[in-house]
Amino acid sequence: MTLAVLIKAGRLIDGTGKIHRDMQILVEEDEITSVGASVEAGEDTPVLDFSGHTVMPGLIDAHLHITSTGDPDTLKKLRMGVPYTALVGASHAKKTLEAGVTAVRDAGAPFNTALDLKRAINEGLAPGPRMVVSGQGLSISGGHGDPANGWPREIEFLGRRPVDSPDEARRAARQELAYGADCIKMSATGGVMSMGTDHTVRGLTEDEMRAAIEEARNRKKRTLAHAQGTEGIKNAIRAGIDSIEHGFWLDDETIEMMLDRDVFLVPTLAAVYRIVEAGTEKGVPPHAVEKAKVGQAAHLESFALALDRGVKIAMGTDAGTPFNLHGENAFELQLMVNAGMKPMQAIVATTSRAAEILDLKAGRVAEGYLADLIAVDGDPSEDVACLGELENIKMVMVGGEVQVERC
Repeated sequence: MTLAVLIKAGRLIDGTGKIHRDMQILVEEDEITSVGASVEAGEDTPVLDFSGHTVMPGLIDAHLHITSTGDPDTLKKLRMGVPYTALVGASHAKKTLEAGVTAVRDAGAPFNTALDLKRAINEGLAPGPRMVVSGQGLSISGGHGDPANGWPREIEFLGRRPVDSPDEARRAARQELAYGADCIKMSATGGVMSMGTDHTVRGLTEDEMRAAIEEARNRKKRTLAHAQGTEGIKNAIRAGIDSIEHGFWLDDETIEMMLDRDVFLVPTLAAVYRIVEAGTEKGVPPHAVEKAKVGQAAHLESFALALDRGVKIAMGTDAGTPFNLHGENAFELQLMVNAGMKPMQAIVATTSRAAEILDLKAGRVAEGYLADLIAVDGDPSEDVACLGELENIKMVMVGGEVQVERC
């Protein structure tokens, strides 16, 4: 017997930028089967009445670290063993789901715990959003996230694995895919939080990234590049990357390359914002605060340039970085609006656009799409801030099952 539910929506935001009034959505099993002003359903079909609310696709966070704590001490997570790390990840997944986020892309977790957490969620052992997992990212020795840069030498599997040639990159990509990674992440530049490496310098070479990308494409998997400095960004694009994460220093040539190759930008504005906001006074390492301050103005200029030129932008928070907490994912939409997006553009970036880069048939309220939906008290198309208040998220549905209800 087909499980079905009929949802009544006073306001429907469909994920493509359109708003509809007084609509009905029929969900059967895990997908949407009909949307319209009047939908035929069986007499015994349960009804969820949100006639006084907004119904829209669930939020999608295309870049976070599910096991990272948001603590200013970046070494703290390295002192956590595997069982504790797994429990931390499960707690974060629950908070993320409760905030109306129905799908995420994890961009690196110690011990590959995100892969096991995905399995636990899929098997119903733990509540959480759909997970697309990158496994452990590829970086150079001495590059972003390498244990040599201030980390305890006895710690391994930090969410990064150093590679120093195309052959090593190819082997690492094959291994991550064999472990079950849904996508492959690589560090094209240094990073803000890593000690001993500047975020403007090149990381992996073009040839190293190309080798890993070839392996991912062979398995029909996408790739993403941590890329902040211009040279590294261009190397990643030339190598065939699918998305640029962060993208602090974009220029006209970079934008043209992204447009020509249909490369996404996942800006993660919240990561830099929270580091600068907290500062050393709250325990963020001085080197990280200095780099964040240097990069912030360029980051916002690059975002505005990409938006103006029509680069595909997907929402990602980098949640798990200092004071950038899981469950507060919707704050990124406010930052994107502050940086020049219209509220509906930010919503599209967080729904259909993010679903596209995650390769999920989600992010839209349309026939044939996954029934990943939220009901919201307020009108996000006028003020995205309403998405950031938990009490406003009245219902969260994933795959046709109500996971959260606040009626």
